[in-house]
Amino acid sequence: MDSLITWTKVVYALHAFSLLTGIIGTATLVGAFLTGWPSIIAVILNYIKRSEARGTWLESHFRWQIRTFWFGLLWISLCVAFIIVTLGIGLLFMWLPITLVGLWLVYRIIRGWVTLSDDRPMYV
Repeated sequence: MDSLITWTKVVYALHAFSLLTGIIGTATLVGAFLTGWPSIIAVILNYIKRSEARGTWLESHFRWQIRTFWFGLLWISLCVAFIIVTLGIGLLFMWLPITLVGLWLVYRIIRGWVTLSDDRPMYV
């Protein structure tokens, strides 16, 4: 169980590293999270160890981490679709939803990591 807890912490750390590169780098927060290698590796690691976490309190963290990535991708895809549908006019307003998605990603990673540190499952 300790190795699985460590694994879960590593996944949170990889996601946090992606967010950090978006904050201090030239990429956007959301762009770095969804296309950066640390987050992509984190999601792959989630799927690799997911079966080992099944039936434990850590299963909820694995689900939380996977959903954070895929729902972030969904929200940004909807933003891109909005830009296409509005023939580019939506670009004028995209800073708000992209900022909200970025803040949502930060919230999900911090909340998950804090809950893991307290040895508690994620309640969705």
